[in-house]
Amino acid sequence: MCLGHESSGIVTQLGSAVTTLKIGDRVALEPGTPCRRCTPCLAGSYNLCPEMRFAATPPYDGTLTGFFVAPEDFCYKLPGSMSLQEGALIEPLAVAVHVVRQARISPGQSVVVMGAGPVGLLCCAVARAFGASTVVAVDIQARRLEFAKGYAATHVFMPERVAAAENAARLVMEAGLGEGADAVIDASGAEPSIQSAIFVVRRGGVYVQAGMGKEEITFPIVEMCAKEITMRGSFRYGSGDYKLAVQLVAEGKVEVRSLVTREVDFKEAERAFEDVKAGKGIKVLIRGPNTKA
Repeated sequence: MCLGHESSGIVTQLGSAVTTLKIGDRVALEPGTPCRRCTPCLAGSYNLCPEMRFAATPPYDGTLTGFFVAPEDFCYKLPGSMSLQEGALIEPLAVAVHVVRQARISPGQSVVVMGAGPVGLLCCAVARAFGASTVVAVDIQARRLEFAKGYAATHVFMPERVAAAENAARLVMEAGLGEGADAVIDASGAEPSIQSAIFVVRRGGVYVQAGMGKEEITFPIVEMCAKEITMRGSFRYGSGDYKLAVQLVAEGKVEVRSLVTREVDFKEAERAFEDVKAGKGIKVLIRGPNTKA
């Protein structure tokens, strides 16, 4: 099957009912199309639609192709100041927007983000854009933390191979979080990360699970209950997330260009996937077969 779901493109053909786009428009593509009729869709949570047709999710082909058919209302026109490269990164940014919205971040709050991969880094950036005064990026790779500190994090932390509570106590102390973080976002899906995160959240704070790992894990349930932590899941993006992601980039509130390690021709796509799997760089963009360098 055809892979790809983080994409931008240029409109080359229109359906007869299209009114908001024209040929030549540059757009960011939201890769999932819901049924628009089920209870979640009608309630505004179309990301939970059980009939979602999502690109590169069997049996639906993805966007790594010369032409892709998309519904008008899931194509977001890019402002003249934004490049197609930035447009391709709207998808992971929309994921981060949804995660941070789930965390209910408000100005002056402290946020800890477990995992400094692409989504974790973008969560840091969105949290800053939403007004968080302290943003701590946590990862086990030094080069990721180095990038995070220069990108959007105010503090970075590398955990040790010790008990979750011990790592959490050191993190809270080193980042000056006092009684704990207002919100903790796990963008890793790693069990030790999740366990530590519960200890990092302050009493009455918010925890959001964004990363997916093992289907079942153990975590400190007593800590969760005793502190009355509000726990939320986060899945893809919902109403308004893509639009806000475009706006954040267009207004310079979130910068995404520095996440791009390199850009390759379509014929090098397989090598690009291998490099990303091997942890070489953050984001590698692949030009479509109709794109000239």
